[in-house]
Formats: sequence, C-alpha cells, structure tokens
Amino acid sequence: MPYDSIKYEVEGHTATVTLNRPEALNALSPHMITELRAAYAEAENDDRVWLLIVTATGRAFCTGADVKAIPGDGKVLNERPYLSTYEQWEAPQEGTPPFRTMAKPILTAVNGICCGAGLDWVTTSDIVIASDQATFFDPHVSIGLVAGREVVRLARVLPRSVALRMAIMGKHERMSAARAYELGMISEVVEHDRLLERAHEIAALVNRNAPLAVRGTRLAIQKGLDLPLHEAEMLAESFRERVTRTEDALEGPKAFVEKRSPEWQAR
Repeated sequence: MPYDSIKYEVEGHTATVTLNRPEALNALSPHMITELRAAYAEAENDDRVWLLIVTATGRAFCTGADVKAIPGDGKVLNERPYLSTYEQWEAPQEGTPPFRTMAKPILTAVNGICCGAGLDWVTTSDIVIASDQATFFDPHVSIGLVAGREVVRLARVLPRSVALRMAIMGKHERMSAARAYELGMISEVVEHDRLLERAHEIAALVNRNAPLAVRGTRLAIQKGLDLPLHEAEMLAESFRERVTRTEDALEGPKAFVEKRSPEWQAR
C-alpha cells in the first residue's frame, strides 16, 4: 500500500520503515500510527523479509504523540468505537512494533531526538543503535501527564534510579547517546552520517544466520523475560525442538561439513 507519513522499502531480506514527518519531528499522529501498523504487518507477512529496520528522517527520531492531535480532555484517540477492540483494553502501543506477537527481529536506528512514545522502540526492539547526535528523555511530567508504559519499560532496561530520574526530571534533563550506550540502553553509537549504512551492515550480518533459528531465539528471550527461569528454559527448548524439524536445520550442518556457505530457505 502507498504511505505518506512513513516510507517502506524492501532490499534483499531487509525491510526498512522510515518515519517521515520531519516538519513535526516525527510526532505520532493517528494517521501515522495506522500506517506504521500496516507496515509492520506487511513486513511480518512478507516471506522475503527476514528483519525489519526502523529509522527516521530529519533531526528527530520520534518526539512521541503529536500534541496537536490530542483532544483537550487528554483522552486517547481511537479509530474504532471506544473499547470495541482488544487493543483498546491493552496498554496503548502507538508506534511500537507488535514485538510480543511479531516473529521477525526489529533493529531500531535512532537518528536524533527520541522522547515520549519514541522511547518505545528503544525498549522493545531487539537491536538498538544510535547516532552520536541522538538524545533521549521523557517529557510527560513536564506537560502535566503521567509517564506510563514508556517509563515502566525504561525501568526494565535501565537501573531503577536512572529510570526514575529520567521520568521525574521530564524535559529538563536529556541523556546522550554515549550515556545510553554506557548504561546498556543501546548497543552501539555510530557517526551520524553512517547510521543507516551501519544499520544495514548489522541487518546483513543477522540475515547470514538461519532466519527461523533467529526468530525462535528472539522469541525465547522476549517471551522468557516475563516468566520464571525454569519455565523460560522450557519454552526456549520447545522453540529449539520446533526448529530442528525444518529444512534449514538440516542445511546448516550439511553446509558446515561441505565447507560452504549455507543456503537458507526460511522453511
């Protein structure tokens, strides 16, 4: 489908979603959220795609919800009648990829200002890299709103005291890319002009691995985080067992013995 608030491109086995409202600092409007959900579904359902990159244009990655689109009463806008769909009973996802139900890995490349709902990509993606010009903060309390799921997720990836400081300092303190890397919130800081190039380099390396094994591994980790250790181990073993029944699981050892690169089929 055609998009106007985002760009969607597929090259090889990698799909790239680019937030493309630079004049609004890539703030999330209801229309943009609709387009993002369609793009995520397109990537997940396309057998050619093994990995999804999310990045943005302009000087911001995403500055959260578009304040101009929020009603005066502060209620969340819904395209369907209130509470008529399951997603409306869940925590608002806004631009977040459906990381709990999506099988394919997500790599986020943060190009600039990242705050509010923009932080959701940082806390839910599988790999996060950032430009050396990127900054992170949460402005909710500075505009009279409770910081909700964004900082609850932050508290799972940052030390408690750091997450609390970010949450209650609001817009008055920003975390640099270097500090985010130091704390483990992102895994790499890249020279600004090389960000997208580096994202594709990492994607290409991931895609050299068996795609179904990659999906099973990320699902084991993502879903296991919400479980006690033993149950998480058993879940991971069930995913491992499923993948052993695929053609790729036979191809890997065969290619190793024949001293050649494996030819993955994602089946």
